[in-house]
Amino acid sequence: MEQFAQLGSDMVRLWSQYSGSYLNGIKNTLILAVVATLIGFVCGVLNTIPYTKSDSLPKRFLLKLIRIIVRVYVEIFRGTPMVLQAVFIYYGLPYFSNNALRFDNIWAAAILIVSINTGAYMAETVRGGIISVDPGQTEGAKAIGMTHVQTMVSVILPQAFRNIVPQIGNNFIINIKDTSVMFIISFTEFFAIHRTVVGSNYLYFPSAAIEMVGYLTMTLIASFLLRLLEKKLDGNDSYDLVQVDALTMSAGTYNYPGRGTPFDERNPEAQKSMLREELRRQAERDTAVREGQKAETRRAHGNETRNQDGGDQ
Repeated sequence: MEQFAQLGSDMVRLWSQYSGSYLNGIKNTLILAVVATLIGFVCGVLNTIPYTKSDSLPKRFLLKLIRIIVRVYVEIFRGTPMVLQAVFIYYGLPYFSNNALRFDNIWAAAILIVSINTGAYMAETVRGGIISVDPGQTEGAKAIGMTHVQTMVSVILPQAFRNIVPQIGNNFIINIKDTSVMFIISFTEFFAIHRTVVGSNYLYFPSAAIEMVGYLTMTLIASFLLRLLEKKLDGNDSYDLVQVDALTMSAGTYNYPGRGTPFDERNPEAQKSMLREELRRQAERDTAVREGQKAETRRAHGNETRNQDGGDQ
């Protein structure tokens, strides 16, 4: 217990002295993780742009080239550690280009490194989510004249997004932790603050304990927010079946359409239309009855005429 008390005392002392630096590291970590996850999502969407034989040759060539580049990129960045990717990108580019290519902005370097690493995983996540949507959705959208962009934005992505939200959240949480390797390029994220604090007072374990609590807090809050997002996307799971209108029940709908819409049975215009349709059907039935009566009268008159002729003979 004495050791735990000492640990708590050291943590309080470090936090009171370096709280500003720790909070700044947390802010940088979250910004980097969010931006990298969003860019990775875009990389995943680019990998799903379709092309057909009816497309123009330049378009097919460009899309095929993009897919080849994305495929190579995915395999390389999924198969190597992020810390080595950071070394090769941040220090390797100046080395091979004789300092012609170098990063003057550390934020740009950190975002690029984490983004392309995340994109390698997100590409497959997004592709899996999109192909999980029924192909009939795409065919239906194209049948009514929607372009690929309209189909993706309005039809496919809203459905695919719900399917891949858990994996996107998983990648985001991984990014929160993986930003810790950015200390290798001197980016001041949360873990880099820990190294700076330890270099000043040599209290390694108390500072590491603060780091652990900080990372755990960030990931738990992220998980909680993602659960809320999933619940929001799922919508209400309680539906009341309509028991009034038999036509509505036979159509398999759960409730009336929005009040005031052309499809609302309670809409005055809709009621007038239904009344006109009912009157038309009633008129058709009355006409059919009259025609039947006339036909029956003609048959009876014909039989009577034939009977008279037979009697005369």
